[in-house]
Amino acid sequence: MIRLVLFDIDGTLIRSGGAGVRAFKEAFASVFNSTQATEGVSFSGRTDHALLRECLTHIDTVMTTENVTRFFDAYTTLLQELLEVVPGEICPGVEDWISSLKTLPHQPEIGLLTGNVRRGAELKLTRYGLWQHFYFGGYGDDHEDRNRIAATAFDRGAKHLNTVLRGDEVLVIGDTPHDITCGRAIQAKVLAVATGAHSMEELTPHRADWLVHDLLRISPAEICL
Repeated sequence: MIRLVLFDIDGTLIRSGGAGVRAFKEAFASVFNSTQATEGVSFSGRTDHALLRECLTHIDTVMTTENVTRFFDAYTTLLQELLEVVPGEICPGVEDWISSLKTLPHQPEIGLLTGNVRRGAELKLTRYGLWQHFYFGGYGDDHEDRNRIAATAFDRGAKHLNTVLRGDEVLVIGDTPHDITCGRAIQAKVLAVATGAHSMEELTPHRADWLVHDLLRISPAEICL
């Protein structure tokens, strides 16, 4: 039985219309006076801190505490502004999935497992009316390594439940190969959805426990019970 469900955000819960990537690029231009740092960088499934380190390397700049703070202060300010004007949406089936989880006989707790820094996660999900469903999670400012973020989300979920969890009592839901990998790192079950940047064909070789086009194609009861 699944006792904890951990959701990725971008491409899984919501599509923000590129607001996050745009805010990242504009923050680099504002803080570091560089429009080239993000060129050729793949954002899909990455953690914010890992992305920042890669982009700083491109412009030969050290990732100091001061630079991290300056960047994310600018990034979150820009993100909040862009979320109000860039078209986006909740991914198909998400709201029904969350509602259905709450009606299961043994209701699992739900949390986040995301590469977004916590403030970025809050801004994105608040914009689409989903933030209130999530009381804990693992975030991009917990660690650069997504596998370590998964371990943090796992530990916080166990603490929230006040119990010892097994990996197979946890379900990770995500839309990238990175989500599948970090779910495996905590020995969780993984549901992959093709609602983000990766197609069904691209996700298939990574062997999630379930793979669907979107959350309309499978119910919580089919997995959690």
